[in-house]
Amino acid sequence: MEKHNQSQYIKMTQTPVLPLITSLSVPTILSMLVTNIYNLADTAFVGQLGTAASGAVGIVFGYMAIIQAAGFMFGQGAGSIMARRLGARRVADAEKTASTAFFCSLISGGLIGLVSLIFLDPVVRVLGSTETIAPYARTYILFIIASAPLMTASFTMNNLLRYDGKASLGMIGLMTGAIMNMAGDPILIFGFGMGIAGAGLSTALSQTASFCILLSMFVRKKTTVGISWKKAEFLPARIWDICATGFPSMIRQALNALTTIVLNTCAKPYGDVAIAAMSIVSRISFFVFSIALGIGQGYQPVSAFNFGAGKYGRLRKAFRVTAALSESVMLAGVVLVLAFSGRLIGSFRDDPEVIAIGTRALRLHMLGMLALPFGMTVEMTLQSTGSRLAASVLSSMRSGLFFIPLVLILSRLRGLAGIQEAQPAAYLLATVWSLVFMKRFFGKIPLEDDRDPA
Repeated sequence: MEKHNQSQYIKMTQTPVLPLITSLSVPTILSMLVTNIYNLADTAFVGQLGTAASGAVGIVFGYMAIIQAAGFMFGQGAGSIMARRLGARRVADAEKTASTAFFCSLISGGLIGLVSLIFLDPVVRVLGSTETIAPYARTYILFIIASAPLMTASFTMNNLLRYDGKASLGMIGLMTGAIMNMAGDPILIFGFGMGIAGAGLSTALSQTASFCILLSMFVRKKTTVGISWKKAEFLPARIWDICATGFPSMIRQALNALTTIVLNTCAKPYGDVAIAAMSIVSRISFFVFSIALGIGQGYQPVSAFNFGAGKYGRLRKAFRVTAALSESVMLAGVVLVLAFSGRLIGSFRDDPEVIAIGTRALRLHMLGMLALPFGMTVEMTLQSTGSRLAASVLSSMRSGLFFIPLVLILSRLRGLAGIQEAQPAAYLLATVWSLVFMKRFFGKIPLEDDRDPA
């Protein structure tokens, strides 16, 4: 084990930055692409059941973001701490952090599911359902509620694997689940005639499979750190450290859920077509962003590990490489989507109104997303190095602090056009603040590297 830890230390602190980030990014990108292809396929399959069913996917997507918020809080928080401990060669403490985070996420997922089940109808309404969408959303969400504990724990484990430099192991679990889901959707929805319940059951089964595979990576000791009940340490100080460090991720995911709810609520007066169109736009835009996000997630363990090891020059170089690489990828994706916007929307829902609303929203969204990679890199740097408050503030700006007031104001001033314009405007405003936070952070850390902790 000691030999493995030493090898990992050398890899994270001495491998040239670009090849290292690329090697850690590729498994994450592949996982996210396959997962997002599933999300797009799910939207397309359910879209064949009607506009109301298609809108239900967008409604439940907001709820899944809440589950993801809990999983990411424990996973990103523990992962950042774990990587810095490994960089400082404190392996035992890293294992305690990982084990504590896993069991906390499992419990939190159970609590989220229980509360949601008790208040099912209010939850569906709050998520933005119309009277016609609500029956579909209620059926779909029951399966998501049943698998909530496994989903939160899976998000946590995947983040732990990334920060451990084992993103390829996380890729196996996530890709297996996504492929199962894509295969299960048409079989259960149409083959067994289950309709939207088939889409929900397919998701629940695939999440269970992903959970089992990811957990097996830790049980079979394929990782630098292990997970066990004996190593978990439910002390308030440790749990607070994990939650506080992961809070920016929770804010980001929770605000994503809130923005989806607010967006659906603002779009509700314009009917099911508007909700369906904006749901499709969200899925396509996140698919494009997932590649840049994957590069950023490959950078996070490099950032945390080298910060913990006192390799500040290497951290600066990694930041520059990540920002440039992710922006290049985003530009290529935006150009492609702008060229085929109408066709893309139409492939998910062949409804002239949905296509008209979605095409304009998608084009505006793509242009605004050109500002995302830089802000994402700054935010990930702050979180992975333990700058909790700054990361939390920046995350809230990018994910909702600007968007929610903008969509509420613009929807009143410009109607549906304002709803389409709010998100890109929010992205641009957040990027200005990202530059301020970046200069402040790099101005505070030492110019010279620390001595090797060994």
